Amino acid sequence: MQVSHKIVPYWQKTEVHMEQNKKKSMKLSGKIKWICALAVFSLAAVLFTAGTMILRKELKINPIFARKYEIHGVDVSHYQGTIDWETLSQQGLDFAIIKATEGSTHIDDRFDENWQAAEQTHLYLGAYHFFSFDSEGDRQAASYIETVGSLEGKLAPVVDVEYYGTKRSNPPERAEVIKKLKDLLDTLEQHYQIKPIIYTTFTVYNEYIKGEFEGYPLWVRSIYCPPAVLFGNKWSFWQYMDTAMLEGYVGDQKYIDVNVFNGNREDLEELVIQKTECMNADNEKTQ
Repeated sequence: MQVSHKIVPYWQKTEVHMEQNKKKSMKLSGKIKWICALAVFSLAAVLFTAGTMILRKELKINPIFARKYEIHGVDVSHYQGTIDWETLSQQGLDFAIIKATEGSTHIDDRFDENWQAAEQTHLYLGAYHFFSFDSEGDRQAASYIETVGSLEGKLAPVVDVEYYGTKRSNPPERAEVIKKLKDLLDTLEQHYQIKPIIYTTFTVYNEYIKGEFEGYPLWVRSIYCPPAVLFGNKWSFWQYMDTAMLEGYVGDQKYIDVNVFNGNREDLEELVIQKTECMNADNEKTQ
């Protein structure tokens, strides 16, 4: 028996192969799309989880970025209770900024004790004032000057400007705040012959500081991300974490704020007050 073989033209074979390849390509493309979609979903889930953990302070990324800075320090108040300054200072620290006053009448309960004990260490020291939106600026400056006294050999005075109480939900009027803050800063600068350092948060910076007090050294709070994200390069000090735990203090607060300085030791020296008493004496003689 003879079997007849149908001869398929070459062009038809090519079309069949192309159709088969097309189907394979479509199946592969579908698989790739599913894989990509799954990868995107997984990445989004990871980022969401990481973001949530960062906001909850369960995942701390700032210490990684802070390591590259040479100068490290802390800021303290009565919340840290009794401080063993010798122990605290030996934990990789270069400076400490201590709360002195708040508003026009309040003095931190631990200021004198902390100030005197910290002077016995190698640390660069600074004293900060917590700004009140409800007190006149010159009165606040007078309280700080009377409490702290001479800052010769110490860092420039620091003014902490941040919301408290109901101020976040009911922000004070911008012009009024700027006037009070300007009076405070001008009085401190005239007395200590150096521009004060302004500590602030991102919200308060944008509401009151930005565009008004650009010439002042800026100490920024940015505990969830590096400061460049929020402030660019307009900062001198960075408070990168408020949940650090160090040895050497026993108080109501188990955590302590940690900071870095954006520069080297020579740069920090430029913020140290020199021969204040002599300058004040000279000013008095010329009056």
